[in-house]
Amino acid sequence: MRSHVTSGLRALIAVSAIAAGTSSVHAQALVENSAEVRFQLDLAVPQAALNSFLPAGFTMNVATQGPAKDCNLRAIFIDRLSINGPDGKPVGKGSNRLVYLAAPVKDASGANAQLIIGGLTADPADAPGPFGNYIHATTATANRSLKTESGAVLETQDWVFKAASGESVEMHITFERGVANRAPASDTKFYSAKNPTTVQISKQEQVLEILRNATTNPPDKVKAFSFKGAGGSYAKLFDGSEKPVSWDNIMWMMRSISQ
Repeated sequence: MRSHVTSGLRALIAVSAIAAGTSSVHAQALVENSAEVRFQLDLAVPQAALNSFLPAGFTMNVATQGPAKDCNLRAIFIDRLSINGPDGKPVGKGSNRLVYLAAPVKDASGANAQLIIGGLTADPADAPGPFGNYIHATTATANRSLKTESGAVLETQDWVFKAASGESVEMHITFERGVANRAPASDTKFYSAKNPTTVQISKQEQVLEILRNATTNPPDKVKAFSFKGAGGSYAKLFDGSEKPVSWDNIMWMMRSISQ
């Protein structure tokens, strides 16, 4: 897959450090850059269902306080506006749309990481992707629109991803845009739940606004919202008991993948 999803670029690292107990994996060579718009929905899903995706040596790392409290799974909707190689030229089609499911974990060394347990992608060339568990979405839409109402800027986002095998993840939301925070660049490790000996190192900088949060209770910017995940390998995760705990609009993200 592109960046976190481009199999052709091999943005994967065989991590012998996991078995050796090494606590870090160092980025060495730039593979790809991307500019993205995202929406991150933090969820609390049945832990028993999620446990079946955890590879040996990995443990959950669920926050007990703060804005991520109780989140054990994130549905992250991504519009990859521009995907470029180290030479600045477009990679593949140069853009893509997808959703992936990421769980906060500790790897075998005890380091914080994200575990990719699955995803749906618009580009068939990006399946199964670097994590080996992406499915081509025969329906894949990412629509965003803006309007001004009584001086407020209202944004509507509609994300719909459906695969022929039955897996589907979709979200519809309208919210009032406010002031967002810009976070400094940070490195994050992304592991594959299917093949935990592979990992991606992502350096990312983003501007994020928490629109609604069950723990910190910021001003509620959400005007309308619905979410649904279902089908196939996702059915046990989304059995109707899943609960959103944070609604995070990521206005922009700049990412680089190194190996």
